[in-house]
Amino acid sequence: MPHSKGKILNHSPPSPQLLWDENVFCFLDAEHQNIHECIYRVLEHHKEHNELTDASYRAIHRALKHHDDLGLDLLKAGVALIHEKVAETTSPIQYLIRLRSPLDLVDQQDIDTQFVWILISNQDTHPLMERVAEFVHLMEDAAFREQALALQEVSELAELYQKSLNEKLHFSHIPPELQATGQFLGGVKQDLARRAPLWKKDFSDGFHPKVLASIFFMFFACLAAAVAFGALTSTLTGGQIGVVETILASAIGGILWSVFAGQPLVIVGATGPNIIFIGILYALCKRYGLPFLPTAMWVGLWSMLYMWILAATDASALIRFFTRFTDEIFAALISMIFIIEAVKDMMVGFRKQTASHDSALLSLFLALSTFVVAMTLSRMRRTPFLRFHIREFLSDFGPSIALIFITYVAYQFKGISFETLTVPPNLSPSIQRSWLVNPFDAPVWVWLAAAFPAILLTILVWVNQNITARLVNSADHKLKKGAAYHWDIAVTGTLVGLMSCFGLPWIVGAAVRSLNHTRSLLVMNNNKTEGTIENRLSNLGVHLLIGCSLLLLPLLKMIPMSVLFGLFLFMGFGSLGGNQFMERLRLWVLDPKLYEVTHHLRVVPLRTIHLFTFVQLLCFVFLWFIKESALGILFPLFVALLIPIRMLLGNFMKPEHLALLDIEERAAEDIYRDIGT
Repeated sequence: MPHSKGKILNHSPPSPQLLWDENVFCFLDAEHQNIHECIYRVLEHHKEHNELTDASYRAIHRALKHHDDLGLDLLKAGVALIHEKVAETTSPIQYLIRLRSPLDLVDQQDIDTQFVWILISNQDTHPLMERVAEFVHLMEDAAFREQALALQEVSELAELYQKSLNEKLHFSHIPPELQATGQFLGGVKQDLARRAPLWKKDFSDGFHPKVLASIFFMFFACLAAAVAFGALTSTLTGGQIGVVETILASAIGGILWSVFAGQPLVIVGATGPNIIFIGILYALCKRYGLPFLPTAMWVGLWSMLYMWILAATDASALIRFFTRFTDEIFAALISMIFIIEAVKDMMVGFRKQTASHDSALLSLFLALSTFVVAMTLSRMRRTPFLRFHIREFLSDFGPSIALIFITYVAYQFKGISFETLTVPPNLSPSIQRSWLVNPFDAPVWVWLAAAFPAILLTILVWVNQNITARLVNSADHKLKKGAAYHWDIAVTGTLVGLMSCFGLPWIVGAAVRSLNHTRSLLVMNNNKTEGTIENRLSNLGVHLLIGCSLLLLPLLKMIPMSVLFGLFLFMGFGSLGGNQFMERLRLWVLDPKLYEVTHHLRVVPLRTIHLFTFVQLLCFVFLWFIKESALGILFPLFVALLIPIRMLLGNFMKPEHLALLDIEERAAEDIYRDIGT
């Protein structure tokens, strides 16, 4: 098929060139004013350079005219897409048109439309869309979009696409804030230079009505999470770390974070991975007869040292190696742990000989009711019922409403006893001890031996903190003050060490709470994000209120444990519901005709999707057996080993297919909206 060589001249109509070694023609700087003119230009060029029968020409014309009348198939990231199946064509027709001036079309991301991609085929068009799908995804990056609009040669555009695709697949694309400086403390110094001058402004910017609303919203969300995780920690540690310690850790850590952290939009607190690790460490100490809290203190102090070293050596640049492939497996593992622990706890009443069947049945009813209410309310934003703001309120406060409402219901069953949350009558540790842990109560050999489990804790904390920061710093939120990955790792390490000294649970950036906090501060105009109120007062206010909640310990003691088990169940199933790994597992048992249409199912061959999912499943099962075995303490190490497995997949899949399956999470994804933790 003939095509011109050399530079594209800036006149109309431009001469097309092949974009790749396939039948994808490209026009640069076309003068077209609307979609109709683009369609007409494609028809004329195709008729001129192909032997078309009148019937074929008329069929293609009808198909494209249909889109001219009824609209586009996709408008995203500044790219308009038209694709249609036309039986009369003999070979696929693909054209990419870059317009000199934007069309009068703006997508949901408020990006001007300056690229039009037209695809016609005599077969289903979806299998031919791998390049356009990946091109659209790359166009979401402002730097790629700017270069794609500025290049003068079609060959340069093809090279830019391939270079950007390779960077994503081989993890060589590094945001400016995460680029290694090669100097000791280089990244920390850059973070401080970026954020320190704005420290006072972070407080003054907090004097805004939206900040006050955010404080009260996040207070209930964070308090519910602290109570739930505190109850789980108490169960996993034999009561040595409980609700009081968890609330206190959240309050102290949050106050210190809001003052000293580089990115104050991040909310720190107890998280699932850390709680599970604490439980594994407790079981290990119990097996070898070691004092738990002093041992945990040594682990925390070693971890603090490691975190400082990681901050000083710009190690946060390595977070790019943790992709959707690893995140989904890790999230599924934590979700299953929550679900299984909740089910075990719900069934305890039926196994106890001293417990009555009435109490056991009531506890089961309360747990399942909490789960159903929390899950139903969390999904209200997706329903057509009630007003939008009411749906948002019910969704955001779903777990808190469920906890309060089902607790009230529990006390309507007179004469039936149930287990309630164990908390001391006043502000004191959950067990008889002083607040300050004595590290010398641990054997001398533990002082050094704790350095090994500290490596594993450091992996968990480092990954959790950086992923949370990456989501908060998403371009979706249009932040202007910059990130501080390296400095914040040093602050996180300090908090880990501080919590260890007082027998408090280790805290780290909590992804869901941090995203909800950031979204509560978004400045919207016509349903479009204009920016975010970047401040320290909202975070500070939330955790001051959490600290004050310690004055309400008698009220917390009234919460039935079964209600908290229902919240654990909600956390587990809520996370699984938004996990693409679990959604792709469902494809193995679904009728292919009933598959939901997603970006990867449209473009990636089913065999490739199943291979990707099968590898994830093998990794998940292996991690589960490691966690349940005597080597359970090592499970963070095996999480890190998922990285080379992901890199090996590049040898078995097409680059576009792997890139689309392993596409980076966006902060706006619903997976982070439904779970109140």
